[in-house]
Amino acid sequence: MKKIVLTLALVSVAFLSCKEGKKEKLAVNDKMVEEVEVVVVENNVDTESSVLYWEGSKPTGTHNGTVKIKKGSLVVEDGEIQSGEFLIDMSSIVCLDLKDSDYGKKLEGHLKSSDFFDVAKYPVSKFVITSVEDEDGELAITGNLTIKDVTKSITIPANLEEEDNGVITLTSDEFSIDRSEFNVKYGSKKFFDNLKDKFISDLMEMSFVIKTKE
Repeated sequence: MKKIVLTLALVSVAFLSCKEGKKEKLAVNDKMVEEVEVVVVENNVDTESSVLYWEGSKPTGTHNGTVKIKKGSLVVEDGEIQSGEFLIDMSSIVCLDLKDSDYGKKLEGHLKSSDFFDVAKYPVSKFVITSVEDEDGELAITGNLTIKDVTKSITIPANLEEEDNGVITLTSDEFSIDRSEFNVKYGSKKFFDNLKDKFISDLMEMSFVIKTKE
């Protein structure tokens, strides 16, 4: 097993919360948050082809959508990630299953409000990668995820592909984080009593695709 030390900032997420049944994919680990040097590289991420997916659940159903990649950089040499930086625009939260509906717009507004991600105060989330373990092409990317005013170490399963035209694609598997650990408390049974069937799952499920420009 080979460890690749790098710096990479990815901005992550925007969504309600996620499925209780997928706790085995919980990404938050017990590692300490590491201080890393920020490496400045060119902005080579194709923001039109890159996207973060989210899904949240509650007793009455689920909702899913996307968040746009604002900008980013990814440097890969000889098939190994050297550095990178990704930002996600939290104001771009979209609910796909309710797209263009009145309720969908209401939900999107609620997710952007102080009840959830407080986008006016925290317009961008961040993920700074501190290391990558590579075994037979399967990557486990560990880094510091910042949502709102909280930073925690998480590990994300991912794959890296490079096409003949030089385009590099970094694709994650589905993984979950506990949104309540990032001060996203609305509807959480950890913080509110007597919610009955009005609670929202604490687990947020997400995945992402990052592509570089040609």
